[in-house]
Parts: sequence; C-alpha cells; structure tokens
Amino acid sequence: MADESPSSMASIAMDSSSSSSLHPPPAVPMKLHIENREKLLKHLRENLSSSSRPLHGFALLQGGEEQTRYCTDHEDIFRQESYFAYLFGVREPGFYGAIDVATGKSILFAPRLPAEYAVWMGEIKSLSYFEETYMVSKAYFADEITQVLSNQYQGSGKPLLFLLHGLNTDSKNFSKPAEFEGIEKFETDLKTLHPILTECRVLKSKLELAVIQYANDISSEAHVEVMRKIKPGMKEYQLESIFLHHTYFYGSCRHCSYTCICATGDNSSVLHYGHAAAPNDRTLRDGDMALLDMGAEFHFYGSDITCSFPVNGKFTSDQRLIYNAVLNAHDAVISSMKPGVNWVDMHKLAEKVILQMLKKGSLLVGDVDEMMAERLGSVFMPHGLGHLMGLDTHDPGGYLQGAERPKEPGLRSLRTSRNLLDGMVITVEPGCYFIDPLLAPAIESPKTSKFFNREAITKFRGFGGVRIESDLYVTANGCVNMTKVPRKIEDVEAVMGGAPWPIKKSMHDYENGGS
Repeated sequence: MADESPSSMASIAMDSSSSSSLHPPPAVPMKLHIENREKLLKHLRENLSSSSRPLHGFALLQGGEEQTRYCTDHEDIFRQESYFAYLFGVREPGFYGAIDVATGKSILFAPRLPAEYAVWMGEIKSLSYFEETYMVSKAYFADEITQVLSNQYQGSGKPLLFLLHGLNTDSKNFSKPAEFEGIEKFETDLKTLHPILTECRVLKSKLELAVIQYANDISSEAHVEVMRKIKPGMKEYQLESIFLHHTYFYGSCRHCSYTCICATGDNSSVLHYGHAAAPNDRTLRDGDMALLDMGAEFHFYGSDITCSFPVNGKFTSDQRLIYNAVLNAHDAVISSMKPGVNWVDMHKLAEKVILQMLKKGSLLVGDVDEMMAERLGSVFMPHGLGHLMGLDTHDPGGYLQGAERPKEPGLRSLRTSRNLLDGMVITVEPGCYFIDPLLAPAIESPKTSKFFNREAITKFRGFGGVRIESDLYVTANGCVNMTKVPRKIEDVEAVMGGAPWPIKKSMHDYENGGS
C-alpha cells in the first residue's frame, strides 16, 4: 500500500467525529485522602503500641518541588510526589504535610508566596482555601513548621518527627525525607514511616479503585480510538498523539502514567521502546504488528494497558499463533488469580502456556517441562509478568523488607514475588518476543538448542513481539479486570473494521466509589 500523505494523516488524527461516553470526568472526593490519612494513622499507632512506644509525634512529609530544565528557567509541568499525593491530594508544589499521631489532626504547610506571584502566576490562595479544598484540620505557612509543631507536640523532650526514608525496590532510589530550617530542634525517626506507608499504598480503598477504574476506562476508550484510526503509512508518534489527545480532551488526563510505547514491526520486540533514542518515529507498514503500551493518569492514579494488533486490521496465521499464545497466557493467569496465590507461580504459568502454544505451532519441539527447567520461557518473555500499580505505574511494595528477588532468568525481572492480597491492583502483561540478542544464543546453547525448530523459528526473526496487558484488582474470591478493550481476535478485527465498542459507565458509579 502506498504511504499516506502527511496532510491526510493529520486529518485522521484530528477527526472531529470522535466522542466519549466518559466526558465529563467525575469529581474525585477529598474523602479519598482523608481515608488514606486515617489508614496510615491506624497502622502507625498499632506499630508504636506493639513496640511499647508512646503515641506522640508527627508523620511529616515534604511535597514535590518544581524543577527547571537544566540551567534554564523552563519549568516542566509539575506532578506531585506520590506519597504526598496519597495522603493530601495537593496539586501545587512547595507544600509540607503533617499528621499528629496523638490527636489525628492533619496540617498543611503552604509556601509563602511573594506579592509578584499574583502578577505572573495568578491569585495567591488563602490558608483557609487550602484547609477547605484539601479538607485538613489546619493550614499554616511552610516557614512556620518549627513553631507550629513544637507548640502542638504533647510529649516530653524534643518533638518527634517520623520522616519518609526508604528504598523503592523498582527504581533503587530512596524516598527523600523532609528538610526544613529548624529541623535540628526535633528528634527524627527515619525507619518507621516508610514501610508502613508503603504497605498502606499496596491495598486500595473503594475510592482509590474508582479513580483507577476511570483511568482505565478513558485509556481503554483511547486505545479503541487508535485501533479505529490506525493505517499503514502513519507514523508511530501519530498513534501516541491520538491516545494523548483522547485522554486529555475527554478525560482531563494532563499526565500520562509513563512514556508511551508505540512500537510497530521489529520495534515491538524492544521492551521499553519510545524513549529519546527510539522516539516512536517509524512509518507503519502493511503487515506490521503494532504493540501499543499506553496509560493515562487521572488524579494522580494511573493505568497501564497494552494492546497488540496488525496495523492493517487483519491477522495473518503467524500473527494469530503468537497473539493467541499470549492471550491464552493472559487469560489463564487471570482465571487463577485470588488471594494467597503466589505471583512467581503466576509468571511460570504464563511462561508454560506460551511455550505450549509455541510447541503446538511447531516453533518448538520437546518436553515443555524440560523447557521450563532450562528457563526457556525467559528467552521469549524476559520481563516480569506484572507489577503493582496505583499512584505510580510501578507502585511500591513489590518486595517486603528482607525479601529477596528470584535469581533465575526472567524471574529476576519480576517486580514482586508476593502472594496476592485482597485489594491489590496488579498488571497482567505476558508477552512473546523474538529478540535476537536472546534468541540467537539460546538456539546455539547445548542446553536449549534441541527445543528449537530452526526452520520455523527463522521465519519469526524480525517479527517483533506481542504483549497483552490488563489491570486487575484482587478481590476476596478472585479478581476483576479493570481494562476494557477488545482482546479476542474476532473482536479486535471487528472494532478495527468499524464495529462499536462502547465503554458503558455511569458517572453515578464513580461518584459513589463503585468500580
């Protein structure tokens, strides 16, 4: 098929006939953050009581600060630090927040802005505005922290501050404890708060689930919009643009959960494609598979969805084989999920299903259990099956203190090895990729060469890959799939051919915390 002209592609991307059943987006009640603070307070008090420590002190967090681009005065769009957003829901930079362990009262400390702020940046909000908007007990200025907390402390000796400091097991970065002038007048505890607050974030409340569900719904709708508009001749970045336009225009999602991965052809075997050195800029070709990993963020909470499909709307027999291998793994895991199930076991289940399907398709030969023992699954799926999700795409809490990561290929990439718990939100994202740096050594290895049908596997070098990713929340009896996109081949082809796929969701459901 001949390449489409840029002008015709632009008209496709900006088609004004698009609409959304999810607009306007729901209002998010501040009760969500009140409940989060109450949850932290409950678990912090339990921890102190169990170790015979007095119920005094303040959990103190510092919010995020605006950052400029290198040495310039260009400020990127601010997004609040996640732990602070969890507890206080504050949109603005420069804040501190405290929770009094003794009384349970919550306090915000706002930056004291200069008069000229009003000229350049708009109205300077009053302290009462922050109290009412964020539903805290009291608001003061940030330069009053020392005085206010010292006056309110009810214990003996120096006032005690529980500060946030701990390792993020995904990024290997540490949370930044609050810093302010006068902190030397306080006793500080850097060990207690982080593990407790992290574990609070692992289990979602009904209100949190409702926000995550909306992020999933608007993102699902945007993925369907891309399916309807994709054509050979387009650029990968045009797919990204359609998605971002839809989620922002209809869903008020100014932020994305992560950098969009819009990979087609062989790019779909690049697991984190879309970065600055691979910027979603390839031209789509007839016969390509597309792997689109994109998720919008709504009121700090994210979604993480991957759809894979042929850019021309029709699966070939080879594409069907690989797609169904991944879809069967995806569905097998979801069917097996419930509280108490171990995530490492779920990863192995996904690997086994994919290997069985590849054997059925004559790409592999031999005993699947032997393949599992040799970790052959990691050749085709080198990443982990999924990760906790919430305020961050890779939400913290995947590895408890003292837990060790598995060391075997594939398994060492898992972002959690925990048993599932009622209230977790976790992604299920099996994939099957043909990655030459992994495939070539495995084909030649004495341990794994016997499993390959070399003639058949050669046809797939350059195929790229397939990933199918949905967001699940774990319930008492199983799990619920929050992602609402077509998955079966016949549904994908129908939607790409123009069939309707509405996301039917009542605003009443969201407003009442339903998911």
